[in-house]
Amino acid sequence: MEVIFIKDLKNQGKKGQIKKVKDGYAQNYLIKNGYAIIKNKENLAKLNNEMKKKEQEAEIKRKDALAQKTKLEKEVLEFKVRTGTGDKVFGSISVKQIKEALEKKSYKIEKSMIKISTPISSLGFHNVEIELYSDVYATIKVHVIK
Repeated sequence: MEVIFIKDLKNQGKKGQIKKVKDGYAQNYLIKNGYAIIKNKENLAKLNNEMKKKEQEAEIKRKDALAQKTKLEKEVLEFKVRTGTGDKVFGSISVKQIKEALEKKSYKIEKSMIKISTPISSLGFHNVEIELYSDVYATIKVHVIK
């Protein structure tokens, strides 16, 4: 019997996957517990519609991310820091500080989206990458001043 998985099931199948399984396993476990449905024309049509909707939503999110990228890359975030002798910066600029500065400029960015490769602990300009979508990255400039 062929079934369409409607939920992920570890080591068996992922949501949307079509798989051939034994009749008893399908009836007594997968379908009964809501992990899968029988493969037929109606259910395949539903699956195709869901997949198309997901693709359209993903494309919309990607376009929004690209639009946000162009706006973000024009931004320069300035941070005033205390320095010691020889212009040595006390501490470093954190992801939280960058997130808060972006929120003040009305951007909705999560901390997990901000990628800092090396700690920002010196004066001058630094590049920070922000992952807006799975394949869309924006690079903003962070200016650290006295």
